[in-house]
Amino acid sequence: QVQLVESGGGLVQPGGSLRLSCAASGSSFSLYTMGWYRQAPGKQRELVAAIPSRGSTNYAGSVKGRFTISRDNAKRTVYLQMNSLKPEDTAVYYCNAELLDKLYWGQGTQVTVSS
Repeated sequence: QVQLVESGGGLVQPGGSLRLSCAASGSSFSLYTMGWYRQAPGKQRELVAAIPSRGSTNYAGSVKGRFTISRDNAKRTVYLQMNSLKPEDTAVYYCNAELLDKLYWGQGTQVTVSS
């Protein structure tokens, strides 16, 4: 069983930055593919970025060049650095952990980009 707790959301002006964190409990964190998803009101949840245990990161086209996903296996934490934020980035951001048939979600953290 893995529990995920997100933090770091909030209100930021357009062009600003935020860093989201997702702390995981449980074992074998380093084996999981970790991802950040987001869901805006009235829209489906979408993948923002993912980082596997090994290999290349993956980004949605809308955030490529602005967002960076990283992980610290020793701290069992995954991060999402968000720069040059836009109003359309406003959403609830969810952390996700996936390994074979196991899939876990965090409770989400609100990010609002507004002047």
